[in-house]
Amino acid sequence: MTRSERPGDLRRDIVNLPNLLTLARVALVPVVLVLLDQGSRQSNLWAAVVYVLCTVTDALDGWLARRRGLVSVLGKFLDPLADKLLVTSVLVWLVHMERIDGIAVVAVIVILARELSMTALRTIAMSEGVVIAAGEGGKAKTALQMVAILLLILHHDYELDWIVARLRTDLHEAGLALLWLSVVLALTSAGEYVRLFAQAVAAKERRLARERSGASEPPPSEPAGPRAP
Repeated sequence: MTRSERPGDLRRDIVNLPNLLTLARVALVPVVLVLLDQGSRQSNLWAAVVYVLCTVTDALDGWLARRRGLVSVLGKFLDPLADKLLVTSVLVWLVHMERIDGIAVVAVIVILARELSMTALRTIAMSEGVVIAAGEGGKAKTALQMVAILLLILHHDYELDWIVARLRTDLHEAGLALLWLSVVLALTSAGEYVRLFAQAVAAKERRLARERSGASEPPPSEPAGPRAP
């Protein structure tokens, strides 16, 4: 148990640097939404800057917590909460602004449903004493979602001036394509997580069954000694 995980340190945990960064990320979510709602090219650019800042603090707070031995129960709760607040708030707001519309709304519904389901499953896993590390599919899904949302925030067409050619890119369409790709990874990684959860619970049940059967067996009787003459 690290220093910050000891009972009674909640007040100290709130003011440690990693958790302050996480709380700052939560506080920046409304800033992203306000800038995004203005809808201009400049405000979209600033919204993207603040959004990137949030993603940077996401990586930085975990690294600092491990580096400085400040991993805490509060941090383990706040960090995934801040991530989900950022992603779900921006996606819902993009639907509200009709930047995500039509059939693409289904992608947002699947993403939100997946996040709620996995959160519930992780809660059950914790109650069972089962720890399942994030898989590569889940990490790839998160990275794709972050990039997709960033492109949807920028929204407008931009010209990329290469050395040999000038290319005009539609960031909105690129963002939608990546969002659909992240849905595929969201579903496959969720299936993998459910499979690992079922295997971990089954292994735990087998271990407990062996322990119960071992405890119920009578101790071996001692061999009788030689009779006294």
